[in-house]
Formats: sequence, C-alpha cells, structure tokens
Amino acid sequence: MGVEGTMEYISEFLKKRKRKKKKQMQTVALRVARIDCEGCERRIKHILSGVKGVKSVDVDVKLQKVTVMGYVDPKKVLEAAKSTKKKVELWPYVPYTMVANPYISQAYDKKAPPNMVRKVPDTASVNETTVDDSYTIMFSDENPNSCFIM
Repeated sequence: MGVEGTMEYISEFLKKRKRKKKKQMQTVALRVARIDCEGCERRIKHILSGVKGVKSVDVDVKLQKVTVMGYVDPKKVLEAAKSTKKKVELWPYVPYTMVANPYISQAYDKKAPPNMVRKVPDTASVNETTVDDSYTIMFSDENPNSCFIM
C-alpha cells in the first residue's frame, strides 16, 4: 500500500464520516401549574437540569413559568417536565402589542400575566366584535332613514 492507497483510504474515510449538526442555543419557556413551594421548585430544577444540553433553569413561582436555556430540543424538555406529574404546556403568552387583535375572545385570558395575552394565529376570526354592524349602519350619516336625533 503506497501513498496513493493511503490517500484513497483517508478520502473514503472522510466521505463516510457523517457530520452532526450542532444544535443552536435555545430558550424554552414552559407554563407549569401548581408550583406551590420551594420543594416543587427544587424538584423541577433538578429534573430539567438533568436534560442533556441544558445550561440554566429559571423558575418563576409567581407566574408559574419555567425558562430553560441551552442546546436542547423543546420536545425533550417538555417530556422531562411532564415527568414531574404536573400540568405542563409551552408558554402560551406573548405581549399584547405583538398580537394583531388582542381583544378577541381566543386571545384574552384572565389568568395571563399583566400586559400579556394568549398567542393566537393571525387567521383567528375577527367577526366577534362588541359592536354589531346593524347598529353602525342604523346611525350612519349615509343612511337617509337614520335616527333624527343625530
């Protein structure tokens, strides 16, 4: 086996070797119901910090929010959080300035933190308004049969 054979072997070896994609740093926010005490907080931190790639875990007891930062897959973090036997979901709230129609019934939530609403898709129907169209037409300036009080 000469120089040619060695070079051929090395080039074949490098072609066969698969390159793994590096995961990007992500922030996963979860809503965990019933974080009542320091023990619950400590248990959640311990379980989530055991997930491969996690760099930090923050628990906000007041908002019932857990933030996980690291090179992680959100599905794996969600599965690990569900092993705590608490109700867990991805953080559903966004600032109300980021939603096109924050006052429709799908977005408004009484349990949401201040200045936050549920994240709804842009395709949400806006036909649920508080003012009915027939009333706006009834008191319109273009309507000749409108109310005489106006």
